[in-house]
Parts: sequence; C-alpha cells; structure tokens
Amino acid sequence: MYFLTGWPRRLLCPLKSEEEPFYIQPSTQRFYFAVLSETQLSIWFSRPSVLIVSYIESAKAAAQFGSYQCAEWKPDDSMIAVASNGYILLFDVLGGQEDKYLYEAVYPKGSPRVKVTPGYKQEQCAPALTLEMKKPVDLEAPITSLQSLQDDLLVCTADGYLHVLHWDGLGSNGRKAISLTTIPFSLDLQSARGGPSLDLDKVHIKCMEYCVTLDGFAAVLSDGRLGFITPLGNTVTADQLQGVWAADVMDGTCVAVNNKYRLMAFGCASGTVLVYMIDTTTGSMQLSHKLELTPKHYPDIYNKTGPVKLIRWSPDYSVVMVTWECGGLSLWSVFGAQLICTLGEDFAYRSDGTKKEPIKISSMSWGAEGYHLWVVPKLNEQMADPPAPCSPPRVGILQFHFIKSALTVNPCTSNQEQVLLHGEDRLYLTCGDPAQTHNYNNTNGGGGGGGPQDGSPLHSPPGHNAALSQGLSTLLGHKHWHVIQVRALLLWRRWEQNMTVTGGLAWWKDFVVVACYNFIDQQEELRLYLRSSNLDNAFASVTRLPADTLLINVFRDMVILFRADCSICLYSLERRNSGPNPSASVELLQEVSMSRYIPHPALVVSVTLTSVRTETGITLKAPQQACVAESIMLNLAGQLIMLQRDRSGPQLRDKDTPPNNKKLLSFCPPVVLAQCVENVWTTCRSNRKKRHLLEALWLSCGEAGMKVWLPLFPRDHRKPHSFLSRRIMLPFHINIYPLAVLFEDALVLGASNETVLYDGLQGGGCGGAASPSEPLEALFPYCTVERTSQIYLHHILRQLLVRNLGEQALLLAQSCAGLPYFPHVMELMVHVVLEEEATSREPIPDPLLPTVAKFITEFPLFLQTIVHCARKTEYALWNYLFAAVGNPKDLFEECLMAQDLDTAASYLIILQNMEVPAVSRQHATLLFNTALEQGKWDLCRHMIRFLKAIGSGEMDTPPPTPSTQEPSSTGGFEFFRNRSISLSQSADCITTGKFNLQKTFSMPTGPSSKGREVECAENMYIDLMLWRHARHLLEQVRLRDLGCFSAQLGFELIGWLCRERNRVARVEDFVGALKTLHRDFLWPFPVLPAGSLSSPLKNGRCRAVLSTTLLKSQSADSLLHSDMDTGPAALPPVAPRGRAWLEALGPGAKDMDTGSSSSHSLHRLTPETQDAFLSPLSNKVEEYSLGSATDLTENSSVVDGDWTMVDENASTLSLSQAELEHISMELASKGPDRSQVQLRYLLHIFMEAGCLEWCVVIGLILREANVIKQVIGYLDSPEVPPETVQSVRSGLLAVDSWASTDCLGFKPFLSLIRPQLQQLMEAAAEQVHTEAFQATGPGDSQPETQAEEGKPTGSF
Repeated sequence: MYFLTGWPRRLLCPLKSEEEPFYIQPSTQRFYFAVLSETQLSIWFSRPSVLIVSYIESAKAAAQFGSYQCAEWKPDDSMIAVASNGYILLFDVLGGQEDKYLYEAVYPKGSPRVKVTPGYKQEQCAPALTLEMKKPVDLEAPITSLQSLQDDLLVCTADGYLHVLHWDGLGSNGRKAISLTTIPFSLDLQSARGGPSLDLDKVHIKCMEYCVTLDGFAAVLSDGRLGFITPLGNTVTADQLQGVWAADVMDGTCVAVNNKYRLMAFGCASGTVLVYMIDTTTGSMQLSHKLELTPKHYPDIYNKTGPVKLIRWSPDYSVVMVTWECGGLSLWSVFGAQLICTLGEDFAYRSDGTKKEPIKISSMSWGAEGYHLWVVPKLNEQMADPPAPCSPPRVGILQFHFIKSALTVNPCTSNQEQVLLHGEDRLYLTCGDPAQTHNYNNTNGGGGGGGPQDGSPLHSPPGHNAALSQGLSTLLGHKHWHVIQVRALLLWRRWEQNMTVTGGLAWWKDFVVVACYNFIDQQEELRLYLRSSNLDNAFASVTRLPADTLLINVFRDMVILFRADCSICLYSLERRNSGPNPSASVELLQEVSMSRYIPHPALVVSVTLTSVRTETGITLKAPQQACVAESIMLNLAGQLIMLQRDRSGPQLRDKDTPPNNKKLLSFCPPVVLAQCVENVWTTCRSNRKKRHLLEALWLSCGEAGMKVWLPLFPRDHRKPHSFLSRRIMLPFHINIYPLAVLFEDALVLGASNETVLYDGLQGGGCGGAASPSEPLEALFPYCTVERTSQIYLHHILRQLLVRNLGEQALLLAQSCAGLPYFPHVMELMVHVVLEEEATSREPIPDPLLPTVAKFITEFPLFLQTIVHCARKTEYALWNYLFAAVGNPKDLFEECLMAQDLDTAASYLIILQNMEVPAVSRQHATLLFNTALEQGKWDLCRHMIRFLKAIGSGEMDTPPPTPSTQEPSSTGGFEFFRNRSISLSQSADCITTGKFNLQKTFSMPTGPSSKGREVECAENMYIDLMLWRHARHLLEQVRLRDLGCFSAQLGFELIGWLCRERNRVARVEDFVGALKTLHRDFLWPFPVLPAGSLSSPLKNGRCRAVLSTTLLKSQSADSLLHSDMDTGPAALPPVAPRGRAWLEALGPGAKDMDTGSSSSHSLHRLTPETQDAFLSPLSNKVEEYSLGSATDLTENSSVVDGDWTMVDENASTLSLSQAELEHISMELASKGPDRSQVQLRYLLHIFMEAGCLEWCVVIGLILREANVIKQVIGYLDSPEVPPETVQSVRSGLLAVDSWASTDCLGFKPFLSLIRPQLQQLMEAAAEQVHTEAFQATGPGDSQPETQAEEGKPTGSF
C-alpha cells in the first residue's frame, strides 16, 4: 500500500535561530506547513519544500504570551491560530501579487520545460506570503487542543471548557463557552436520559478531532477515557451536544479520525492503538480492531514502546502512521495490516549488531498526496547545549519519501492485475500482459525502478512493438512506456488549465476514459482520448454529465460512474471507425440512486461492475455468461455491498428480444457481503477450466488477511441440493500485503520494503551515540521496494476440506493441477495442517490431517508430497504424519512399483530413522538393484555410501538423496576426462587382488578391528551386488550398459572380466551378440553397394580430397576418429608386460600375410568395402596400437598429414558423381562418433582381460581387420584354452553363414580376413582329430576357392 524509498531528507532552516522546531501543522490542502518553535512561526511550502515566511515574537510579546504550543489553519488557508499559554494568537496569511513568487525554477537553454508551459507557475514556483498578527484572545486557562470547523474554531482548555470562536468575529460577541460537565455522556445514545452519566468534575478534554462523515468529535479526556461528542443540531451549543464513551478504557493519550472509513484511532498509554467505529443503530462506540506490536515479530520491544504519542492518517485515509514516546515509526493499513516498523531489523540495529536508539518524534504530518511524511525530531537531553564545531547542522525537519499503490486513489479494474506504485517523481510497475504466463519464481526482480531524472527509459524505449496490455494501468497505455511520457501524463491534470480530473482515469481498449470538470463551460464531462492522439482535445469524445463524478470503473464495454449525488450511472461504450481517427460513442444505459443507503458520498471507496451473482442452477458444463454485468460491488467505508440484478420476475431469452428494445433489469436492494474490506478484485474474463478462480470475488481485509467469495458448482450436471449455498466466503492469511491478483495463476502479487545498511558513513558526527544530528545514512537504512508474490491455493483447499466440501476442493485442485508450483501447494497444505495438529496442546476431536492425506491420494504426486513434507518437518512429528498417511515401508514399495526411484530414496531416509538397520539394509538393497537396472548412476553412488553408512554405524548422519539425475549419467562413458586406464596392470595382480570401492568411495573406519571387519563385510556385500549386476548385463549382451556401469561407478571391469573369462564372459551366440550390439550402439549394418564390380573407387581412381564442409560435418568427425591402420606389420606388441597368456605367442601370430595387408584399408572411409577391389587413399602409413586406447581422445586433431584440406568451391575438387555417391553411402554406414569411441574403449577392456571372443565380435562391428588378425594370432598361444579357439572358429563360421544369407554387406570384410581364417582352420585341423572335421571340412573348400577367384561368396 505505502512503502518507504531511499533515505529521508533533512530540511534545514536558512534563518539562524537557537530555537528548534517542535510542532508542524499542515493546511487543509497540505500546500503549506506551519512550523512552530518557542517564539517563532514559520510557513513552509510543500513542493518545492522551502521556507516562505517566518514570524518571530518580540521579547516583550514572548514574555506576555509565553511559548507557542500548537497551531491550526483556517479551512481556506487565510488564517492561522496559535495557542500560547492561555492565549489564541491569530495571524492573517496574506498572499503577494499574482505574478509575484518567492522561488522560481531556472532551466538551462534548450530545456523542454520552459516558462511558456501551461501551469508553469503553479507547478514549479513557491509563492510569496506575509504574516500579520491580529488581536490575541485570552481564554484565561491553559489550552489543550485546537480544532477548526468551517467558520468556527473550537478550543479546549484545562478548566474543562469547550470554547467556540468565530474566525472572522473574534471578540465577546463571537465567543461561546461550553462546560464539559453539561454534556451528557452514556454508553450509547439510546440509553441517554437527561443528565450526565459520568462524573466529569475536574476533567477536561486533552485531545480532540472532528470527523466530517460521523459529524462529531472524537475526544480523549484528561482521565484517560475515550469519548465521542455529537452535535444534535446544526450548531455547537451546550444543549445540543450528546456524548458516548468507551467502556473499560482509562489510558487514552491521543486521537486521530478517518473520514473515509468513519473510524477513530485512539492511542493508549500501553502502546496500543484502539480503532473504534460508531454503531449506526445504537450510536455506541464499538471496537473495530487494534494496532499493536506483537511479541512474535518484535520480541524485544513490543512492550517497551511507552505510550502512543502521535497518530496521523494519510491524506487518502488508507494508512495510518503511529509513533511512541520512546521513539520509532510504524505504518498500518486502515484495517490493521502492518506495513513498516522502524523498531526492528535494519532500522533498529547497526551492521555490527549493536542496537540503535530510535529517534523520538515531537510532531509529524503527511505531505500533499501522501508522498512525504514531515517529521520534527525531538532533541535529546545531551543536545540541549550548543552544538560542537565539528557537528553537522542541528535537527531541522526530516522528510520521509513514500511510494504508494495506485489502488489508494484510483481503485479501478485496470490496476488490479499489475502492481503499480507511484511516488512524487517515479513509478514502479510490473510489466506484462495478464493473459501471458507470469514469472512466479521472480519474487524480487522485475518490480520496476524509479523514473530516472534524465528521462531515460524505465524498461525499454517506446519504439518497442509490444502488444497492448489490456489493464497495465490507468496511467500507462503501453506495455512499455517512456518516463517522459509518464510524467507528461501524470502532470497533465495540472498543465491542462481548463479542466481537472475529478473521478479518476480508466483504460478501455485504445482509449483513456477520464471523468473531469471543464472550467470554461463549468460542466462535468466524461472524455475518451484515443491513445495515439496525444491527449488532444480535438480528438476527444466528450459526454456531458449532470453531476460531479467521484469514481469511475470499466467492465468490458461499459463504464460505471459514482457521482456526488450518491447515484450510480452505467454507460455503454462503442468504438466507431467512421472518420479518419477512431472515436467512441457513449450512451446512458441505467441510473441507480443510492442516497438512501449512503450517508455521505466521500464514504464510497470503490465501485465495481462485475458478473458475480448468487443465482442457483449454475452447472459446471453450462457456465454463466461472464460478459453480462450482473451486479455492482460498492465498498462503503469498508463494508462491501452488492447490488444484484432482480431476476425474480419472468425472464425473456436474449434471442427473443429485439436489440433496440432490450431493457436492463433493475437492481435488488443492497446486501452486505463483508466488513473491513480494503480492496476488491474481480475480472471480466472467462475460462471454463478455471471457473472457481475467475468467477470468485477476492477481498483484502487488512489484519484479517484475505477473503474469497468462492462459487460452488454441482458436479457432472447433477441437480444441486436446495439447502446448499451457491457461494461461500473463505478467509485465509498470507504473508504479504496484496496489491494484485493473478486469477488463472492462483497468485497474489505484492511489494515489500528491503533495506541496505550504510552505517559505515557515520563518521560525520563527533559522538557515537545515535542522535538526530548524525548523518541520515547512519540513522536509517537505505530503503528499496521489491516485488513479491505468494500462492494461496493451499489455504482455499484447506478451508473447503474443513467445511466438508471435498468435492469442490477436488474440482478446484484439478483445474490448477497444471500449474508448475502445484506440487508445492500440496506440500504446503500437508505441512501447515501437520504443524498445527501435531504440536497442539489440546486433543483435536476431528483432526484434518487424515482428510488431507486422503485428498492428496487423488493426485499422482501423493508419494512425493508426503516424503518432501516429512523431510522438511521435525523428526518428532513423523509418527503423527505416517499414522495418517500410511506406513513408510508400504509407501517405499509403492515408489518402487511406480519406478519413482528418487522418491523411494527419500523414503529410505525416513526408514533409516524409524526402523532397525536390518530393515533399512533390506530396502536399500532393493532400491540399489533397481537403480542399477535403470542406470540411475548418481543414485547408485549415494546408495553405496548409504549402505556403507549402515554398516559402519553412521546411523545419525544419513546421506543426502538427490532429487534430480545427472544429465550425462547415461549418455556414454566419460572415461577420457574422468578416469585413467591402466595399461600396465598385470592380470595376476587383478585376478588375485580383492576388488573394493575404496578408490571411489572412501568411508571413515573405526580404530578397532571390529569396525574394520564391519567395513570389510559391507564392502563385500556391495561388491557381490555389483558383480551380480555386471554378470547380468554381460549375460544379456548389454555391453553399452556395462560400460556405463563401469565408468559411472568406478567398477574395475578388467579385473572382474579376468575372473569371468572362462565363465560368463564367453560368447555363446556370435550372430546374436553381433545383432544386439548393432542395435544398442545404433551402428548400421553394412550394405553391399550396387554395381560393386564397377566401383569408381578401384585402381586408385579416387583422390584423397575431401571438402571443408565434409570435414566439419558429424560424419567427417566420426570418420576421422576411426582407425587408419595398415597391416599388422606395423602393430607393436599389444600385451602389457606381465601378461602371462600373451607372452608366449606363436610365430603365426606375428607372421601375417603381407599380401592382404600391404594395401591400405579403406574402411576408415568405407566400412562396407569390397573384396579384391581395394585401392589406397594415400601412400602414407599411420601406425596404430590397438592397446593404446588412451591415444584416442575426444579432442583429437581433425586435420593430419593424410588429408588435404581444400575449399569446396576450389577447382581441384573433381570427384565424379558416382564417386561422391559411393563415399556418402559408406559414410552413412558408420555409426555415431560417440558409439565408435565407446566400442574402442570396450575393445581395449576385453583385450586386456583376455576375452578374445568379445574382441572378435567388436572387431566385426567396427570392421577392423587388424583386430581379427591379432586375435587369431593370439589363439596359437598355449595360454588360450581350446574352448576359446573352438568358440572363435565356430563363431566366425556362424557369422559367415549368416552374412551369406541375411547381410551380404559383411562379405567383403570377411573376404579381407580370409587368409587368417584359413590359417585358423589349418591349425585346428592339425590339433583336432580328422573325424571332428569331417562335417565341416568339405563344406569349406569350395568357398575358399571362390574367394581366391575374387567372386562374392556366401561362406569362407
């Protein structure tokens, strides 16, 4: 509502004086301020804040009249009355000549603000005034209070009299004195019988203020009683006054009245402010609410503030400022929502934690329009002496700067879905179309900034072609605006000399709707300015109005006006495009008189036209017509009144009524919907999916929080019960002050004050103690305003469940289930109910938590909601929670069944604290195995740590469970960057050494041998599970998952494969394994090229030239990461030192056929090469070691000496069309580059472990002839079991047979390795009995002969 901004400003008096000011009183319009010191009266101007004139008493007059005490202005600002030791000193305020000004603004040449601007004098110049003292009036008693009426001045004296003086006829004839003892006081006006009911002897009025709308005086008596005095007639006379008093209050100190809301705020010696209202029926004083500091928010100061010293309502009566005898300021909304308090946080403490002494205040007053608070600080005792030379100037006047919501002065629909705050020279606004998705996470950013002084853009320049925001504000027409344009519009009312805005502004489509008064024609008008017309009257649509307009609002194509004669008028708006510029036509539709219900027009806070109604028979599948204006909402002094259209008679359908004969229905008598209402929000939009939120009425009720008048719909077209209400009023509390409601998003927007300490700048003063003479940067923090937001849906759902309206709650929740923060809503609802019920000291007869738990089970996020709430709640409340929602073991199993492993891990933390270790280990094992199977590696790592923690006794420190998975956890093997591959570790060391996870997960071990035994047992338990999972993966030929498993969990795959080399690491089905790996690694099968016998790539015709584009493409990248080996003659020994089974290789493994290896293998470029037609790409030979997989990194150079880089447009690129097609087809036969790197990594692993069968399979996939040749060479070693040799031989035969029938693309590669296969067959024939080969030998001779002839064959 109101927010502090920046630092306060100190106004210093230019006149040298030893007297410090102690009292300030504004004029009626707050243009002038009277400031009193002991013998000096000064008049200050509001804007600019400068001293105009000062009157200093002579020494003789000061001795006669004494020190000044207080002052009061005449309503027309022409006189000032000053109270002084029993005297009333009257001063005439005389203005200078019309063109005479004391201060004038000076602008540099070329400035857009020139003196010819209309309203220049009134806007920028301070007038020259003089003060003339008139004859004083002696009242012969100390004066306690002054109060101005129209023509009278009421003076209260300490002898118990109330003096009525005439401003213009001060003398014996114009003076009346009324004794307080003659005024009858009672508890209410009905019980008054002649004669006072209070003993008022020796009692006088200490403080008094007149309330226009209550037509009476709120008074504080000298004995602390609170009273309200009402004139029964038109004049203030002794026999025409009647008083009522408030019971049980005896410590009143001061009073201030609110004319708009008819409230009286009484300060008490206890530090509390009691806000009273007058019962219109009995006339008694009724307590409305209290303004007091709570021990929850201010535990150190709430009962140490001292008595309330001053209370000041803002000019718009929407907030009240309070100060105490011990100092400090506190700001409340009209119905008790606290906005600011300087007794806590950065206002009360320095950055080093030391406490500041709050500044005590002598007097304060709001400035014009509430943008400033003028404060006169009170001098401390130590400052009574003259100031030291090093001290800054003395106190002066402090001026606090405020910005406030546009709802305080213009509560129209256009301001209801954006936060718009404005100050004297700046705007804070949230930009964005309401129809778009709001950034609900941004609670601090985007709140807008103050308008810079140089006219730079507030958000973006006006040239931004953004769509219009239907209701950005009544002041701004664009979604983005320029600050200069903003200022021009804000100052338009003052610059436009022939009119003044009376009823506010509203936005309708492309038009600004203005209710104004035309001074030239002396006529009230309704004007509509086109947005593009620059507020030119020539393009305005003008409609004359019969009476002054106080409020204006827009509903769709209708405008509603509230007038000064207490009547409401409805007008229709229609856009016309007949002329060169669009215009609008306005037509009166209906007029409703409210004079019998509204005692004073100033009491109406807001008027709203809405589609909200209470009719029955509304079903969810037949929504009401949201475009129809059904009712009028009137905020009458905090009472929300609804006038609904009367549909009790026979109704005609719209299609049966001619358009010209349509007559609007009359309105029913008003009904009070709510009390203590500050703001109302409603919308004219409709959304079938969110009818509950869009057809509801939202209310802000100050200290009572918010209320929503929610519609209740029958479900599934069922007939509603006649005894059920169609709407329900639900109250709920939020932590921010609401300024805007986002209906579809279920959000409330607000703003909050943030503070920044700069007390390091306090070196300007001599003393360290806080005092008003210190720099303001040390006394006060720098204040900024940030936008905030809060969700409220959980409050409404809970209220519905409390009232057994679960069906309505379910409908509402289902309509909002798509909101991104809906899971948080469910969590909040459970948490709030759990905290209240589980910590209650009294037994709860009907607990709500089981109902909430049952309600949440209707949504798929039930399991997550419960466990997240439990993790954020104290352990002591868990038993109560799970007694209502179910056993956590059952919920854990549900998570496993639903494959929600992250949530199951959270439940594991619950089980660890609530169950014995054996149960935790059992469930952790289930989760660990499931996570391994699904490849949740991050979760697996935490589960390993969790299982070790159970075994090592770390029961009190459970590991954190991740809520999200690593994005790259299943993308591949990050072995090059994250781990090194040992190529020198011997097989014996790997085989004999026990595997453990100490390398990756180091857990603390106890000093005792028992602790080490427990750790070893836990490590073995984890190892067994890891081995079992690896065996499972290998049995199912899931090599890709096996590689991920090893790389992510640090599983030493080589050592395990050495142990399993002759068991699970065998390949039973070569063809099946080949197919599975092709599928898992997304590796395409080779295709035999059409016309392979006449390929353009034979006889060296293909030149080794690739274009730049090809090299930069993904295919080229994967191509360059392939091998470029020649024959095995260039291969270094692959076996690491110490590897027994590779040390004794036979000579056949090293004496390879040079004929088949002398030609360069083209499968770096063409995986599906052809037998007998291979030709080299270049003459260079690159040595390649199969064992050095670490040489192949993802950052390998793309360019080497084997390739010539040319531009694709160069003349040297002369490949034929057939050659290009052949190259592109063979590039397409390559798999992804990542898969190629992974396969090479696995090939290295299997080669190190001696799993030669898997090496053959991977070599076939990569079409690596060298791999096959090398493996076949290894088979001669005596360390290789005969079963392996037989398996490789039979596997290759099976692949050859499968390729002959199902995949002819493999035949060229198989023909390439034919000599080694033949050698394998011959070696087998020598070692195996001849009868064992009788079944296969004859079948192999013919294929070998065909291969020698260079013809495609189906077998070897």
